[in-house]
Amino acid sequence: MTGKLYIVGVGPGHHNHMTFRAKEAIAESDTIVGYETYVNLVQDLIEGKTVHRYAMTQEVERAHQCIDIAKSGKTISLVSSGDPGIYGMAGLIYETLAESGWNPKDDLQVEIVPGVSALNSCASVVGSPLMTDFAVVSMSDLLVPWEVISKRVEAAAQGDFVIVIYNPASKKRIHQLQDARKTILKYRKSTTPVAIIKSAYRESETIVMTDLESLPNYSEELGMTSTVIVGNSSTYAYKDLMINPRGYKSKYNLEEQTNPKV
Repeated sequence: MTGKLYIVGVGPGHHNHMTFRAKEAIAESDTIVGYETYVNLVQDLIEGKTVHRYAMTQEVERAHQCIDIAKSGKTISLVSSGDPGIYGMAGLIYETLAESGWNPKDDLQVEIVPGVSALNSCASVVGSPLMTDFAVVSMSDLLVPWEVISKRVEAAAQGDFVIVIYNPASKKRIHQLQDARKTILKYRKSTTPVAIIKSAYRESETIVMTDLESLPNYSEELGMTSTVIVGNSSTYAYKDLMINPRGYKSKYNLEEQTNPKV
């Protein structure tokens, strides 16, 4: 007898930004597994359930335990902030199952419950920075070589993408964002708007609006709960907001007001 494994994204953490399906999956589950910080975000939803809390660096152990518990017949939710399919646990779960010869049609049931990712939540509190094509890059070189990340940053900068940067810095990882900034400056003006959003929609939320020139002045705002959004050549700042034009101005007069005939 096998159970079911939910891989649940709880969004930025506040229950107002969780999907109905996420709450439903957690309610259906016998067991909750997750990084301790993420489990704490849903503490009031998991009373009476078996809970396994993990440290940040125990992803492989987490994946194996979730699969083993689900195969024993339990319904389990592996909880994650944001969206588990974006730099989350979904990939590791599927990799582990694929290695074992898992058949999605006949074996263990797995359902990803998507959540509001950091790129969505952070963009929403600083205006409209993602109105045109954008690229998402993580500065963490724990699993991906820095040489590869650097090439991706260069390609995004050269292609004039708005760039969303996950994991911009940590206590041990300092040079990566600095190097990425230097690369971006090869293709962008120093006045290009930049937003630094820390802990979006949580009690400790902070927002800094700056530009590429001044970005190094805000190292204290950078960490694993921070997201950096770098504008493209069209992005502009307006009253502490970032606006990335979609292109309507080239086709319409935005100041015109028309009264449609009824």
